[in-house]
Amino acid sequence: MSKSTNGAEEKKLKWWQLSLFGVGCTIGTGFFLGSSLAIKMAGPVILIAFILAAIGTYFVFDALSKMTSKEPLEGGFRSYAKKAYGRWAGFSSGWVYWCSEVLIMGSQMTALSIFSRFWFPKIPLWIFATIYGVLGLTVILIGVNLLNKLENILAILKISAILMFVIIAALAIFGVIDGDRPIQYPNSKKDFIPSGIMGLWSSVIFAFYAFGGIEILGLMSMKLKNPKEAPKAGKIMLFSLTFIYVLSIGLAVMMVSWHSFNAKESPFVIALDTYHLSFVPHFFNASLIIAGFSTMTASLYGVTSVLVTLGKEGDAPACFAKQGKLKVPLMTLVITMLGITASIVSALVMPDRIYEHITTAAGLMLLYNWIFILASSRKILKLKMKEKVMYSLGALFILVAVSGTLFHDSSRPGFFVSLAFLGIIGILTLIMNFQWNKKKKKKKVLYPWPTA
Repeated sequence: MSKSTNGAEEKKLKWWQLSLFGVGCTIGTGFFLGSSLAIKMAGPVILIAFILAAIGTYFVFDALSKMTSKEPLEGGFRSYAKKAYGRWAGFSSGWVYWCSEVLIMGSQMTALSIFSRFWFPKIPLWIFATIYGVLGLTVILIGVNLLNKLENILAILKISAILMFVIIAALAIFGVIDGDRPIQYPNSKKDFIPSGIMGLWSSVIFAFYAFGGIEILGLMSMKLKNPKEAPKAGKIMLFSLTFIYVLSIGLAVMMVSWHSFNAKESPFVIALDTYHLSFVPHFFNASLIIAGFSTMTASLYGVTSVLVTLGKEGDAPACFAKQGKLKVPLMTLVITMLGITASIVSALVMPDRIYEHITTAAGLMLLYNWIFILASSRKILKLKMKEKVMYSLGALFILVAVSGTLFHDSSRPGFFVSLAFLGIIGILTLIMNFQWNKKKKKKKVLYPWPTA
């Protein structure tokens, strides 16, 4: 493919298409399923956690999109980290992202397989995982055009599912349809914030998970016709997501007591369970599959893109950037699929709690990269006082979410596992930094004069 064709393909998105893409690759199982656990932890006050997470996410994307507007770079957030702080930052940021997303994708494929067995209980999990993996690879190999169209279609389907819940919930609240028990509005402070401030603090991390995916949106900003429209696309996307999340979760906690929610069922299925609508479990199971596959495919695009730029810049073996007949270098696909396969096998073999700690750690590692994005903006952009305050608040909200994991038994081990992952990547970064400095000194000895 010629350079001109590539350029036309890369910069053809309009800002509203990027917004819809962002909605598509963000609404996933973290919201459709993970929000139940968040409600169980905090109660109806979880709505405040979602608003805080939305504000923090907006500040991160604002910084990322403004760096993209100033100087679009192929590697997105990791390239800005490298430009701001040096090669070590680009290397560590890229590999932290790759490791975390591969682990998360493994858990997504496992979850998709479990959801699929709702209809086909006798088919082994690994068969479903293989099917979803092949489908995801096919989308990536066909190219960005198909990925964008697919994410837009899936975004509409996911929004339609939430809209259907909103309509049914409204009919129930206004007494148009009747269930087995009356609507249970939270009508006291204890009902609204049953676990106190600590419960709210512990739940903020799950609200942030529901907004995960802005790194991919940053990579896709390169495909805009006008990269300067990236901030506008992000504003519309995050406003839409916040409205959808707060409205739907707000209705769910109005309909049933927070005691009724659990980590294994969607809050929407739980809220509508009393109305005996036979299609609801099937409809929302399909929605979970759509949501999971959508975010998995977007993540697959993200990790392959980052791995290619790591290869191009010498922060990974050069074969990861070697372009063949495929749209994605073969070795990049091979190493990514091996990583995902190992993650799926771990999910099937390891005890549930241990693998849950690993994937929690992977989610935390993504948030560590968000802090890196905010830090990079301070070096790359000429920030006004307003932006300095915004980005400092964004980092503070992320730290609140991360520190909140220390106060809940199910999240605490994941925090320490994430530190272990960071320690391993940190040691590798130190080793590589030593090698880079050694090569620089050798080059200075061989070529003590300026070279052309």
